[in-house]
Amino acid sequence: MEIKKIKEVLIIIPAYNEEKNIEKLLNQLQQPEIRNLADILIMNDASSDLTNQIAKRKKVDLVTHVFNLGYGSALQLGYKYAIRRGYKYVIQMDADGQHDVCNVGRIYQELTTPGQDGICPDIVLGSRFLKDSAPYHVSPVKKFAIGLFRGFIKMATGREIKDPTTGLQGLNRKAFGYYSRFNHFDDRYPDANILMNMLLLGFRIREIPAVMHTRTEGVSMHSGLKPVVYMFRMMFSILAVWVRVKILKTDIGAIRDEIF
Repeated sequence: MEIKKIKEVLIIIPAYNEEKNIEKLLNQLQQPEIRNLADILIMNDASSDLTNQIAKRKKVDLVTHVFNLGYGSALQLGYKYAIRRGYKYVIQMDADGQHDVCNVGRIYQELTTPGQDGICPDIVLGSRFLKDSAPYHVSPVKKFAIGLFRGFIKMATGREIKDPTTGLQGLNRKAFGYYSRFNHFDDRYPDANILMNMLLLGFRIREIPAVMHTRTEGVSMHSGLKPVVYMFRMMFSILAVWVRVKILKTDIGAIRDEIF
């Protein structure tokens, strides 16, 4: 039996009922410069459509949940998979086609490029709101929420993260190793709250311009009244992060933990 050679990078794509988008995305990820660099893992979160069958047909790695666990849980299980398989880096993308595949190489390059201090970042964020980012339309409600979360992070950490809700991220093994552990990740909405937590713990985060597109097919997990619920949940979660790290001193020193 042929043993599959593990690459340095694992691309994790959480998917829930994305049959209208995922095939196009997987076709785009077949570019040699991407497949030579990375393996692809679809985390199928109990989709009721043809998402699972399409992923099988495309012969990518696939984990299918029996029950819908949520976006954050799908990602966290992907991190556990990456740890056990020995990957050095993870790049996470959405299955809806909003994250252009041209970002993959750029994120990997940033993950492996030392900063002025000679140290590579732990997390690279693909941002929609930097000077050189591609134009991207955001609804007024989401724009307000992003501005609010940006302000909370700035007050708590001194860092301005232009796009604190981006799902396009690259992580080194120390970062996704931390995320993979129990109670270290939000099971539903791992966004600004998780980034603030990582900054407070001393993880190095770098933000780069990204190319993103608006969804054209399917239903977003932030449709209907969900953005309002999301905003209030995120505000309380951010407050909880600040209390946990700054007052209770939870996980202080995690950046120096050699277990990862």
